[in-house]
Amino acid sequence: MNIEGIITAKGRTVETILPTATVADAVQRMTATNIGALVVTRDGQKIDGMISERDVVRGLGRHGSAVTEMAVSEIMSRGGPTCSPDDTLPEVMARMTRKRARHLPVVAGGELGGLVSIGDVIAARLSEVELETGVLRDLYIARH
Repeated sequence: MNIEGIITAKGRTVETILPTATVADAVQRMTATNIGALVVTRDGQKIDGMISERDVVRGLGRHGSAVTEMAVSEIMSRGGPTCSPDDTLPEVMARMTRKRARHLPVVAGGELGGLVSIGDVIAARLSEVELETGVLRDLYIARH
């Protein structure tokens, strides 16, 4: 399976936020939607950055409670890793591990086409492994 399979199953909708929104707005959106990160974009297509729970915690550590009134653009992560719909699960798992990223925007044709989390990737990989195990078990039973 590749990333396209995950995006097709879960949908292409991505929660985004403007770079000028406050960190408090971002926290409220993440809480309301039960997600850990938002893609920061001015136009819904080009990625300016990401703001995650980790960014908020780091912002709190640096700026205290004043961080909540700061613009998202002041604490967001910039230039983070992305993936494409054609990337395989092992490739994306390795990239997430190397970069210590829990969320990767899916970019197709230079535009935002989805978002995958480490949970999405692990669940898909587990499904693959279960299928492979079932096939091997069936082959073994058929031969013996």
